[in-house]
Amino acid sequence: MSGRKQFDVDAAVDQAMRVFWQRGYADASLDALGSATGLGRGSLYGAFGNKDALFRQCLDRYASIYGAQYEQALTAHAGDPVRAVEAFFDVVLSRIADPSVPVGCLIAQSAAQSPTLREENSTQVRGLLDLQRQRIRTALADSSADTRTLDELATFVVAVNQSLAVLSRAGTSDAELRSVARLACTTVADTLTRAASADAARG
Repeated sequence: MSGRKQFDVDAAVDQAMRVFWQRGYADASLDALGSATGLGRGSLYGAFGNKDALFRQCLDRYASIYGAQYEQALTAHAGDPVRAVEAFFDVVLSRIADPSVPVGCLIAQSAAQSPTLREENSTQVRGLLDLQRQRIRTALADSSADTRTLDELATFVVAVNQSLAVLSRAGTSDAELRSVARLACTTVADTLTRAASADAARG
Protein backbone atom coordinates (compact mmCIF):
# COMPACT_ATOMS: atom_id res chain seq x y z
CA MET A 1 0.00 0.00 0.00
CA SER A 2 2.01 2.91 -1.31
CA GLY A 3 2.28 5.99 0.88
CA ARG A 4 1.34 4.24 4.12
CA LYS A 5 3.91 2.98 6.59
CA GLN A 6 3.35 -0.63 7.53
CA PHE A 7 4.18 -1.95 10.98
CA ASP A 8 3.66 -4.99 13.16
CA VAL A 9 0.72 -4.16 15.43
CA ASP A 10 1.51 -6.97 17.89
CA ALA A 11 5.12 -5.83 18.18
CA ALA A 12 3.95 -2.25 18.77
CA VAL A 13 1.60 -3.41 21.55
CA ASP A 14 4.44 -5.38 23.13
CA GLN A 15 6.69 -2.33 23.14
CA ALA A 16 3.95 -0.06 24.46
CA MET A 17 3.17 -2.62 27.15
CA ARG A 18 6.72 -2.33 28.43
CA VAL A 19 6.42 1.45 28.65
CA PHE A 20 3.22 1.24 30.70
CA TRP A 21 4.78 -1.55 32.77
CA GLN A 22 7.91 0.45 33.54
CA ARG A 23 6.43 3.93 33.93
CA GLY A 24 2.80 3.40 34.83
CA TYR A 25 -0.12 4.86 32.91
CA ALA A 26 0.33 8.46 34.06
CA ASP A 27 3.99 8.73 33.10
CA ALA A 28 3.69 6.79 29.84
CA SER A 29 3.64 9.87 27.62
CA LEU A 30 2.73 9.73 23.96
CA ASP A 31 6.33 10.71 23.21
CA ALA A 32 7.62 7.73 25.23
CA LEU A 33 5.10 5.40 23.59
CA GLY A 34 6.02 6.72 20.15
CA SER A 35 9.72 6.32 20.82
CA ALA A 36 9.25 2.73 22.00
CA THR A 37 7.00 1.69 19.12
CA GLY A 38 8.62 3.77 16.42
CA LEU A 39 5.26 5.36 15.65
CA GLY A 40 4.31 9.00 15.44
CA ARG A 41 1.26 10.34 17.23
CA GLY A 42 -0.83 10.13 14.07
CA SER A 43 0.07 6.48 13.57
CA LEU A 44 -0.58 5.67 17.24
CA TYR A 45 -4.02 7.26 17.10
CA GLY A 46 -4.74 5.71 13.72
CA ALA A 47 -3.83 2.21 14.91
CA PHE A 48 -5.14 2.24 18.48
CA GLY A 49 -7.59 5.13 18.80
CA ASN A 50 -6.07 6.84 21.83
CA LYS A 51 -3.80 6.25 24.81
CA ASP A 52 -6.58 4.66 26.88
CA ALA A 53 -7.46 2.16 24.17
CA LEU A 54 -3.78 1.29 23.72
CA PHE A 55 -3.42 0.86 27.47
CA ARG A 56 -6.31 -1.60 27.56
CA GLN A 57 -4.80 -3.57 24.69
CA CYS A 58 -1.54 -3.70 26.63
CA LEU A 59 -3.34 -4.97 29.72
CA ASP A 60 -4.97 -7.68 27.60
CA ARG A 61 -1.62 -8.60 26.09
CA TYR A 62 0.02 -8.84 29.50
CA ALA A 63 -2.85 -10.91 30.90
CA SER A 64 -2.71 -13.22 27.90
CA ILE A 65 1.02 -13.89 28.28
CA TYR A 66 1.22 -14.36 32.02
CA GLY A 67 -2.33 -15.55 32.59
CA ALA A 68 -1.61 -18.56 30.40
CA GLN A 69 1.51 -19.31 32.45
CA TYR A 70 -0.43 -18.99 35.71
CA GLU A 71 -3.17 -21.26 34.39
CA GLN A 72 -0.67 -23.90 33.32
CA ALA A 73 1.11 -23.80 36.68
CA LEU A 74 -2.09 -23.99 38.73
CA THR A 75 -3.69 -26.79 36.71
CA ALA A 76 -0.53 -28.90 36.51
CA HIS A 77 -1.05 -30.02 40.12
CA ALA A 78 -4.71 -30.96 40.24
CA GLY A 79 -5.60 -32.37 43.65
CA ASP A 80 -2.61 -30.73 45.36
CA PRO A 81 -3.58 -27.13 46.17
CA VAL A 82 -0.36 -26.30 48.02
CA ARG A 83 1.84 -27.50 45.18
CA ALA A 84 -0.35 -25.56 42.75
CA VAL A 85 0.19 -22.35 44.73
CA GLU A 86 3.93 -23.07 44.88
CA ALA A 87 3.97 -23.46 41.09
CA PHE A 88 2.04 -20.20 40.73
CA PHE A 89 4.63 -18.33 42.78
CA ASP A 90 7.41 -19.98 40.76
CA VAL A 91 5.97 -18.32 37.65
CA VAL A 92 5.65 -14.98 39.45
CA LEU A 93 9.23 -15.07 40.71
CA SER A 94 10.57 -16.15 37.32
CA ARG A 95 8.87 -13.16 35.70
CA ILE A 96 10.29 -10.82 38.33
CA ALA A 97 13.78 -12.24 37.83
CA ASP A 98 13.59 -12.05 34.03
CA PRO A 99 16.05 -9.32 32.94
CA SER A 100 14.36 -8.97 29.55
CA VAL A 101 11.19 -7.37 31.01
CA PRO A 102 10.57 -4.47 33.42
CA VAL A 103 10.63 -5.15 37.14
CA GLY A 104 7.35 -5.70 38.93
CA CYS A 105 3.95 -6.35 37.37
CA LEU A 106 1.89 -4.28 34.95
CA ILE A 107 -1.32 -5.14 36.77
CA ALA A 108 0.13 -4.22 40.17
CA GLN A 109 1.54 -1.02 38.71
CA SER A 110 -1.84 -0.17 37.22
CA ALA A 111 -3.79 -1.15 40.36
CA ALA A 112 -1.72 1.31 42.38
CA GLN A 113 -2.82 4.05 39.98
CA SER A 114 -6.47 2.98 39.81
CA PRO A 115 -7.78 6.13 41.58
CA THR A 116 -6.33 8.25 38.74
CA LEU A 117 -7.34 5.99 35.85
CA ARG A 118 -10.43 6.42 33.72
CA GLU A 119 -13.28 4.24 34.98
CA GLU A 120 -13.08 1.85 32.03
CA ASN A 121 -9.36 1.29 32.60
CA SER A 122 -9.76 0.87 36.34
CA THR A 123 -12.56 -1.62 35.79
CA GLN A 124 -10.35 -3.67 33.48
CA VAL A 125 -7.53 -3.74 36.03
CA ARG A 126 -9.96 -4.87 38.73
CA GLY A 127 -11.28 -7.54 36.40
CA LEU A 128 -7.80 -8.92 35.80
CA LEU A 129 -7.18 -9.11 39.54
CA ASP A 130 -10.49 -10.91 39.96
CA LEU A 131 -9.56 -13.35 37.21
CA GLN A 132 -6.30 -14.10 38.98
CA ARG A 133 -8.18 -14.70 42.19
CA GLN A 134 -10.67 -17.00 40.43
CA ARG A 135 -7.82 -19.10 39.02
CA ILE A 136 -6.28 -19.53 42.44
CA ARG A 137 -9.64 -20.20 44.06
CA THR A 138 -10.27 -23.00 41.55
CA ALA A 139 -6.88 -24.54 42.33
CA LEU A 140 -7.69 -24.49 46.05
CA ALA A 141 -11.05 -26.19 45.61
CA ASP A 142 -9.55 -29.69 45.94
CA SER A 143 -9.56 -29.50 49.72
CA SER A 144 -11.99 -30.01 52.56
CA ALA A 145 -11.80 -26.40 53.71
CA ASP A 146 -15.03 -24.43 53.85
CA THR A 147 -15.94 -21.89 51.21
CA ARG A 148 -15.08 -18.87 53.33
CA THR A 149 -11.61 -20.19 54.13
CA LEU A 150 -10.90 -20.92 50.49
CA ASP A 151 -12.15 -17.48 49.44
CA GLU A 152 -9.91 -15.83 52.03
CA LEU A 153 -6.89 -17.91 50.99
CA ALA A 154 -7.38 -17.00 47.33
CA THR A 155 -7.47 -13.31 48.22
CA PHE A 156 -4.39 -13.78 50.42
CA VAL A 157 -2.40 -15.39 47.58
CA VAL A 158 -3.32 -12.55 45.21
CA ALA A 159 -2.31 -10.02 47.87
CA VAL A 160 1.08 -11.69 48.32
CA ASN A 161 1.57 -11.77 44.57
CA GLN A 162 0.92 -8.04 44.28
CA SER A 163 3.21 -7.39 47.25
CA LEU A 164 6.02 -9.31 45.58
CA ALA A 165 5.71 -7.06 42.55
CA VAL A 166 5.85 -3.91 44.67
CA LEU A 167 8.79 -5.17 46.72
CA SER A 168 10.71 -6.10 43.58
CA ARG A 169 10.35 -2.56 42.24
CA ALA A 170 11.80 -1.30 45.51
CA GLY A 171 14.89 -3.45 45.01
CA THR A 172 14.12 -6.35 47.33
CA SER A 173 16.45 -9.26 46.58
CA ASP A 174 15.35 -12.48 44.90
CA ALA A 175 16.22 -14.42 48.07
CA GLU A 176 13.95 -12.21 50.17
CA LEU A 177 11.12 -12.44 47.65
CA ARG A 178 11.40 -16.23 47.61
CA SER A 179 11.30 -16.23 51.40
CA VAL A 180 8.03 -14.30 51.31
CA ALA A 181 6.59 -16.77 48.78
CA ARG A 182 7.67 -19.75 50.92
CA LEU A 183 5.99 -18.29 53.98
CA ALA A 184 2.85 -17.68 51.96
CA CYS A 185 2.82 -21.30 50.82
CA THR A 186 3.35 -22.43 54.42
CA THR A 187 0.38 -20.31 55.48
CA VAL A 188 -1.78 -21.90 52.76
CA ALA A 189 -0.66 -25.41 53.77
CA ASP A 190 -1.21 -24.79 57.49
CA THR A 191 -4.63 -23.27 56.91
CA LEU A 192 -5.76 -26.18 54.74
CA THR A 193 -4.39 -28.70 57.26
CA ARG A 194 -6.30 -27.05 60.11
CA ALA A 195 -9.44 -27.02 57.98
CA ALA A 196 -9.03 -30.72 57.21
CA SER A 197 -8.54 -31.52 60.92
CA ALA A 198 -11.61 -29.55 61.87
CA ASP A 199 -13.63 -31.31 59.19
CA ALA A 200 -12.45 -34.70 60.42
CA ALA A 201 -13.34 -33.80 64.00
CA ARG A 202 -16.85 -32.82 62.94
CA GLY A 203 -17.17 -36.08 61.00
